[in-house]
Amino acid sequence: MASGGKMADRSMPRESAWGRAIDYIFGRNTLIGVSSLMLLLISTYSTWSGMADFIIGVSQSPAAGHGREIVGGMSVSNEILVIVVVVALSFLMWLALRESFGYGRTLRERLIMFPLYIFLALWSIGFGYGFWWSLIAGEEATRTSMAALQEDARDAANAVAARLDAVKSQLDNVVVWSDGQMAREESSGGSCGVASGAGRGPLYNARRSVRDGVTSLRDGIQRSWLEPVKADIELLQQAAASLGGETVEARQREFEARSSQIRSRARSIAARSNELGTSTASEMRALAETVNVAPGKPGFSCYDPTLAQRLTQAADQAAQPAELKLRAAVFTEGPAGVANAIKNLWANIGAYGGSLVQYVFSGGKAGASRTSGGEPITGRDLIALLATIGIDLGLFALTALNPPPAERKRFRGETVRQIKDAIRAAAARAPGMDTEWVRKHFVHHFMNSYFVIPNLYSADPQKPGEAEKALAMNQLSGVLDDLGLIRWPHRRQNWQLWKKDELDVLRDEESLSSKSALIEARKKWMKDNPRGYSQEEQEKILSAKDIRNHGLFSKADRMLENAGWSERARNDIEVFVLEDVEGLTPLLDALNDLELAAPGEEPAGSPPSPA
Repeated sequence: MASGGKMADRSMPRESAWGRAIDYIFGRNTLIGVSSLMLLLISTYSTWSGMADFIIGVSQSPAAGHGREIVGGMSVSNEILVIVVVVALSFLMWLALRESFGYGRTLRERLIMFPLYIFLALWSIGFGYGFWWSLIAGEEATRTSMAALQEDARDAANAVAARLDAVKSQLDNVVVWSDGQMAREESSGGSCGVASGAGRGPLYNARRSVRDGVTSLRDGIQRSWLEPVKADIELLQQAAASLGGETVEARQREFEARSSQIRSRARSIAARSNELGTSTASEMRALAETVNVAPGKPGFSCYDPTLAQRLTQAADQAAQPAELKLRAAVFTEGPAGVANAIKNLWANIGAYGGSLVQYVFSGGKAGASRTSGGEPITGRDLIALLATIGIDLGLFALTALNPPPAERKRFRGETVRQIKDAIRAAAARAPGMDTEWVRKHFVHHFMNSYFVIPNLYSADPQKPGEAEKALAMNQLSGVLDDLGLIRWPHRRQNWQLWKKDELDVLRDEESLSSKSALIEARKKWMKDNPRGYSQEEQEKILSAKDIRNHGLFSKADRMLENAGWSERARNDIEVFVLEDVEGLTPLLDALNDLELAAPGEEPAGSPPSPA
């Protein structure tokens, strides 16, 4: 400790105003702080935008934007309420992150604050994702959703048309078979299951009646079933995928009208197909029953089981109902899109997380993951998720790189005066001692400064005045501890299995060999260079004893010896660590400003010592 009437920092050169300005603008801490603030503002804005749109998007009531009445008839709009909540929670998330990485925080404090940060970060990512997804993928997802609905409707209509073509093809085969059997009946007879001659008799007429009925069914399918379906399919194919409208509300109205039109047209195709298919199937089954009556049975006209089987097969195919599988068309722009994006993220958080990992490690190739509703998770979905996670990840990285420093105590100028009074009082109570003697109990070791005194019990009662000096220093340590200037070394708690007591660490240092002793370096150099020393010098070096490491306890022992303490007092000491404070410690200021007093006297101008 330097002595003198001036503080140690008064002679230090002061940084120029330009230097401080440049450091303020371009300094590392400043740049990190500005970057963190910008990311925090972006995170707060995206969270607010997503949360506000989510509330509007999921609300079915026009009162969603109205205020909420509070005491006294005053009301607060929902927008103001959302802003206040988002700002408060975003600030709390930032505070929890800083406290999780701050220097000097206990493990208990970190275990409390870090889970809180994780919870609030997930909350921020969830609502922020809706905002970024709406910007990145909202309009494209709307077009994709409409195109998917159109595709499903066209596929359903094409399936109906394909089934009609199959039914018509079967009826064509039935007509060909019926024509062949009718020609056979005319030329040779015997086509109706009974013996008959050639010619156009009653069996021929029965054949022609069946043929005309099947031909009429086929023509009816072509005219009233197949051609209208093809016309509706052409209308579906001509529907444009782009939407008009200058505002989101106008585009949403057009989207809903167009999707409703596509659905109704697809349902109309399916309903007319099912109705005509049932009617046609009934007629074909009636014809099949006519030609399936065996000879000799009531109602026999012409027995042809092959024709009956073909007619039954065609009837079964015509009666099969058309199944519509139309994907939901969702408008994903504006508040409605944000709300849907947030709901999809929370409902499929596992699928999104797995796809994001796969997306990152595959070099930007989106995986084939799907949501619980069967929708694919696209690259745009994952980019939106990366955008919102990247902001919070950036805050996390910047805080980890530049964590808040440990809280440093600040003292008023009055504290220095109180310290001076305490030191003068201790010097006055120690027989024959002055304030310079008090200075001899402060020592620096490694990264800390220490205040070392003998244990009050170890003071030698046989040595005159030592008990009084030990009591004075003990009371001084109590005053300094009350002022928050010194502390007892930290002890390991029961749950801190990996940590050692500070006193244990200091004691272990005393059992090591000195790495800075010259004798060790000289022995090693002499071994590598045997001719570097004379014989006498070599013998002297070899006969020298190894030096053990002298840690804080050794320094304290020598320091207390110089201060005049007995060997008994030096064998049991108390060590206090000087606390870190803002700027030069007030204790140093007090020690440097103390005027040396004669042994047993109070310095001039000092207050009287308490009795």
